[in-house]
Amino acid sequence: MRNPKQLEWPTVAMLAVCYGLWLVCGLVVWPEFPLPALALMAVAVALHSSLQHEVLHGHPTRSAAVNELLVALPLGVFYPYRRFRQLHLAHHNDERLTDPYDDPESWYRSAVTWRRLGAPLRFLLVVNNTLAGRLLVGPLLMVGAFFASEPGRILRGERGVRRAWLHHVAGLAVLAVIVFGVMDIPPLAYLAVAWAGMSIIAIRTYCEHRWEERPDGRTVIVENGGVLGLLFLYNNLHLVHHKRPQVPWYELPALYRAHRAEWLRRNGGYVFPDYWAIFRAYAFRAKEPVVHPAWRIGEVPASVSGGSFHPAGAPTGPRVGGGAVVPAKADRE
Repeated sequence: MRNPKQLEWPTVAMLAVCYGLWLVCGLVVWPEFPLPALALMAVAVALHSSLQHEVLHGHPTRSAAVNELLVALPLGVFYPYRRFRQLHLAHHNDERLTDPYDDPESWYRSAVTWRRLGAPLRFLLVVNNTLAGRLLVGPLLMVGAFFASEPGRILRGERGVRRAWLHHVAGLAVLAVIVFGVMDIPPLAYLAVAWAGMSIIAIRTYCEHRWEERPDGRTVIVENGGVLGLLFLYNNLHLVHHKRPQVPWYELPALYRAHRAEWLRRNGGYVFPDYWAIFRAYAFRAKEPVVHPAWRIGEVPASVSGGSFHPAGAPTGPRVGGGAVVPAKADRE
């Protein structure tokens, strides 16, 4: 466990690797080998997303302002960091995990919402529930739902939304100077980089959560993350992260190994040996239905439509299962 007074040097080193890779590819590799440069920049974008996730949980310093500054350059283009932070911290309410109304990162739809959707969107959501579909159409659905909902939030003056976008626009201006002015990468080429970075992250998020009556059973463990595990900062051990969100990424593997049997018991066996097992099982087969299993009948439609990062429905609404929930708080440090 970290000393809260200390700087977390492994995270600082990973930030240096991320920005170093991105800069070298854009300044040195791009002029001679454009396609490999763009591919490696997409990897840097995915790593930057993982680092933003680490930062919003209070790493690598005790200063939220310093931490935000470390990931302020929006390599991934599409999402303001502060909006990501707001929505992701709301997602960490484990009692509401997968709720199509209350979990901002849920891909599930309620039966009421599903019946209202047109055939083309239904088709895309079904395809999106395969891993190949998540990599191909997932970014389109994520960005589309997010951009559709944000103007209304800005107009309604929702807390922090306007400022998040102002910070983001300022960061985009700096990014544009570097990418278009210094690196001389065309805008469409860099948008493809950002898009590919989202697809890489989708490998991690595809299986992260499922519906299960017990909240601890809703979060996956991928035991051997390999290179992808490092790229995802060991969020393949996702239950461990959800129960101990203040633990830095580099301590998660040891924490898991020390209590492996207990972690497996807690999540009810929602475990994969590695990411290749997920590819084999679900590349072209849906892992689960689009309609939430606990929201098939007896629902009341939510009064507000719109999504957040994923097309999930309103941010508030009836409770999963129509009643009580099983407490699932984060573990105490």
